[in-house]
Amino acid sequence: MGDWIKRLSQPKLRSALFVIMLLVLVGAVYRFNRLDEFSYNETGGTSYIRYEKARVVEITDEQLEKDPKISGLYHGTQQLTLRLLSGEHKGETVSVTNYLSTMYNVHAKPGMKLIVDVDSANQDRYTVTVYSYYRAPLLYGMVGIFLAFLWAIGGKKGLKSAAGLVLTFASIVFLFIPMLYRGYSPMLAAILVVTITIVFTLLLLDGWSSKSISAILGTMIGVVLAGVQASLAGEMLHISGFNTPDSETLILIADNTGMSVGGLLFAGILLAALGAIMDVGITVASAVYEVYKTNRELGWRSLFLAGMNVGRDMMGTMATTLILAFTGSSLMSLIVLYAYKVPFTQLVNMNMVTIEVLQGITGSIGVILTVPIVALVSARFMPYYDRLRQAQQLQTGASVDKQNVQEQEHSIA
Repeated sequence: MGDWIKRLSQPKLRSALFVIMLLVLVGAVYRFNRLDEFSYNETGGTSYIRYEKARVVEITDEQLEKDPKISGLYHGTQQLTLRLLSGEHKGETVSVTNYLSTMYNVHAKPGMKLIVDVDSANQDRYTVTVYSYYRAPLLYGMVGIFLAFLWAIGGKKGLKSAAGLVLTFASIVFLFIPMLYRGYSPMLAAILVVTITIVFTLLLLDGWSSKSISAILGTMIGVVLAGVQASLAGEMLHISGFNTPDSETLILIADNTGMSVGGLLFAGILLAALGAIMDVGITVASAVYEVYKTNRELGWRSLFLAGMNVGRDMMGTMATTLILAFTGSSLMSLIVLYAYKVPFTQLVNMNMVTIEVLQGITGSIGVILTVPIVALVSARFMPYYDRLRQAQQLQTGASVDKQNVQEQEHSIA
């Protein structure tokens, strides 16, 4: 291990290793996504549906009434003249009746861009219905503003964080979800994506340092323990992916793809807890590193206690963050349960409530376990890493001095 760490201290080798890891990942993901898979878009007939952009040219008729209870909401119909802006019928003008209700409410105005549903029997026969507002530019703008703030405040590290976010998003979309869809184990797929996310994100932020390596090792152990705990708790509570609201649709998909529906819940829990666990891991490792840098004579027990003191302050806030996040995601359902005055005995034994509690508790346990693990790994690894680097620097300095002496002797001769 000492030789491995000595090699990692060379900047060129570290950069080359990171680039090689990234290229291997990109190549594997590209190759994986080139494989054939079952598609639900194949209807077997001549009809097909496309979602295209359209602009409101004119509102020829409008029968709208204000909702008496909800401010800014209208009910009724609009007769629209739309010009299609994309797709095979681009440039064509169509007349469409737009229905506005409480749930489906797209209030069109002249010049507004919309997304429409183009349902085609063939190339010449098709119908158009209003689907939604054209929100993409605003979403892109919000992402741009977020990245701008990240860059302005975080500087170079902010840009590296943005790169880590892009890599995480790509890993989920192009690796994690396709793996689940093709029938791979959800837990193994989650652990793989979690590992990729942890390694690349922390290496981008802090490079090949004792701080980043300690955080990587400790965080990975914490996430795996959280996953094991979630699986065991699920077995005891008799909860799995089959108890989620979308289970019927997922079962139909699994019949054609071999997807493991039961393990999806725990894979989701693992990913949901990753952010908080990784945050705790790098914070504890940074705290231990700063203490060690201030006093390199401290023993590993003192460094461990320093990391634990910082970690204890984070446990409560991170656990609260996870509980609030899961509560917020199910807020609508909770309000419905409250309105119907569901009895307590029924409430605590419902699938939905059990799943939410399981998610919150599992993520919190992952955060709690990560604190001592990262503190211990950092306290042990950082002094060892520092001693090896110092020894290498001394060896390199001695080699340089010896070479200078030889050059001087050669010049005298």
